[in-house]
Amino acid sequence: MNGAAIARICGPAFNAVADIEVVAETGSTNADLLARSAHQARNTVLIAERQNAGRGRAGRSWLSAEGGSLTFSVAWKFHCPLHALAGLPLAVGVALAETLASLSVNVQLKWPNDLLKDGAKLAGVLIETRSAPDDAVWAVIGIGLNLHLPDELEQRIGRPAASAPWLAAMDRDALMAALLSNLAASLDQFGQLGFAAFSARWNRLHAHQGSMVQIVDGGVTVAEGIAAGVDDSGALLLDSAAGRIAIVAGDVSLRAQA
Repeated sequence: MNGAAIARICGPAFNAVADIEVVAETGSTNADLLARSAHQARNTVLIAERQNAGRGRAGRSWLSAEGGSLTFSVAWKFHCPLHALAGLPLAVGVALAETLASLSVNVQLKWPNDLLKDGAKLAGVLIETRSAPDDAVWAVIGIGLNLHLPDELEQRIGRPAASAPWLAAMDRDALMAALLSNLAASLDQFGQLGFAAFSARWNRLHAHQGSMVQIVDGGVTVAEGIAAGVDDSGALLLDSAAGRIAIVAGDVSLRAQA
């Protein structure tokens, strides 16, 4: 991929607020941007052609084949308290899902941070934060999107994973520009309005709406009930035997019950 070409396709509105960098290989784009956050001046996108130590939630690895996925991170500064970013992973999911739908790839959202295609994981989001010297917060948003999965990699992942051959056939610079343009607009909207601007859109894409689900923490089921969408903070609403409860995202996982 070519950073200058991506920036040109994104256009002047994007380039006024963020820089784009492309590297051939790195360990983790999230780790790289977090290490730079203390002296970061502008919002920055870091795209890696190859990422050999990609990270997912709860300490898991993000496995990818060379040329088989898009792996990138976005460092974005928010002028708000840290707790106001609670719904950010879900808002990013909405931005990605809406962009993919415009490219004829329809996905659903799994709380709190996965995109599903035909019930299997197509993309994931990992957000890590650092305080900025001016009382702002840097959110480093890591995104991995599967394009095609060799059989060997699918076996290593060890759980259902999806691919998107239609996207794999696209020009990579144009695909990345489409994702970044919509993501930047969504991050700006989130900074102004919070997750309330995204909650109804997220609920329309909810993969498990009306289904019985379990919330698992460290292998232990801590709650179960019928998934009833998310509220304006991004908490998952469950209709449990004890009534409606709200689950706040942390390192908990959602599992659909058969």
